[in-house]
Amino acid sequence: MTTTSDSAVREFIAEHRPAFLDDLADWLRIPSVSADPGRAGEVRRSAEWLADKLRSTGFPVAEVWETENGGLPAVFAEWPSGDASAPTVLVYGHHDVQPAAREDGWDTDPFEPVVTDGRMFARGAADDKGQVFFHTLGLRAHLAATGRTAPAVNLKLLVEGEEESGSPNFAALIRKHADRLAADVVIISDTGMWSADTPTVCTGMRGLADCQIDLFGPSQDIHSGSFGGAVPNPATEAARLVAALHDADRRVAIPGFYDGVVELTEQERELFAELPFDDTEWLSVAKSRATLGEQGFSTLERIWARPTAEVNGIWGGYTGPGGKTIIPAEAHLKLSFRLVAGQDVEKVRQAVAAWVTAQLPAGIRHEIVFPGATRPCLTPLDHPALQSVVRAMGRAFEQKIRFTREGGSGPAADLQDVLGAPVLFLGISVPSDGWHSVNEKVELDLLAKGVETSAYLWGDLAEHWNAAD
Repeated sequence: MTTTSDSAVREFIAEHRPAFLDDLADWLRIPSVSADPGRAGEVRRSAEWLADKLRSTGFPVAEVWETENGGLPAVFAEWPSGDASAPTVLVYGHHDVQPAAREDGWDTDPFEPVVTDGRMFARGAADDKGQVFFHTLGLRAHLAATGRTAPAVNLKLLVEGEEESGSPNFAALIRKHADRLAADVVIISDTGMWSADTPTVCTGMRGLADCQIDLFGPSQDIHSGSFGGAVPNPATEAARLVAALHDADRRVAIPGFYDGVVELTEQERELFAELPFDDTEWLSVAKSRATLGEQGFSTLERIWARPTAEVNGIWGGYTGPGGKTIIPAEAHLKLSFRLVAGQDVEKVRQAVAAWVTAQLPAGIRHEIVFPGATRPCLTPLDHPALQSVVRAMGRAFEQKIRFTREGGSGPAADLQDVLGAPVLFLGISVPSDGWHSVNEKVELDLLAKGVETSAYLWGDLAEHWNAAD
């Protein structure tokens, strides 16, 4: 094992930082908006730009991969270590971006990067081009500081082109190329930290299942005076479903919903409590007046580690001005369920469907549709690869690294399910970076810390992976 010198890494990064930022700015100028069919060519140009840059970085393989159904291209690259015992690491990110236009409220052109006060402003600066790109300079620093001609791990990259459009073809892509994507560890660089002063590593993401429930009663709207109180009302039954969704302690009341849930350990609860969290400040971001949720859990525990059921929409009957005394013919609900490690998406769907059927009276016909779902993922705190990420970040930031989870959902579980590898998260973005918002930016000093973390990580993973074996 060749030791990576911290000073050598930092000197290399400082020397090459200006050229690195110029390259990143060139990439950010490509408006790779996957949601806009008119910019499909720009998404392709972005993929080709990245593949060319990875080849110039030294990757012997860098390819643009097509997706099914006329989807947008991804980029795959790999660089074998040459060491027989080296683990294989797959880094995931995405090169497509959210829509953006000056008239949305941007201070500058979103696709013409501007550097001000140590920040680079542009769409994709943090989400996710900046966080993908820091691996290129980090890898070069790793090689320069160790004298290696190839990375200490078998390194692969998969950079998606449809993440901002819901990754409709991603699962099929990784199933098709599962042999080439095979890895011991997956690292996702499409996430963030608690703050610049409190660097953190994310250890898991919640899954997601959602549905629409359509309720049908009379074959048409009917008079509430002539028939009210004597036939079932779909709008009333929709309200009764919503009222029955949680018990008095705000737990989801669907039988079987909590089956398999991996409960928080005392260590995890203590680690969450170490974070400088303030309910009042959080409520200002949430645009809400009070916290509320499952009894017995803190706010962070509720949004990171507990499953939830939310009513996303409810409608039916007359909603115009004045009154209209009817029993409506139909009513509708949209529900979403955030899932945590241990929950099975299909079993949750079955439990929801059975619960809805049991709640409804005779005379109400219903239909329930479940669109696509995302599985949860969680990496144990003692996993050797997670500890490598923590050590590498600790060296770069020169302080203790704490732990978070992500309350939202993403493609991590697809990678975990298809490849059978643990998923880790390495990101340096902070909440003020404005993902999906106007004036998105990345803090350049934090970007450099991401580069440095990447430089340390490959050697640490190789050393401790083999030791764990």
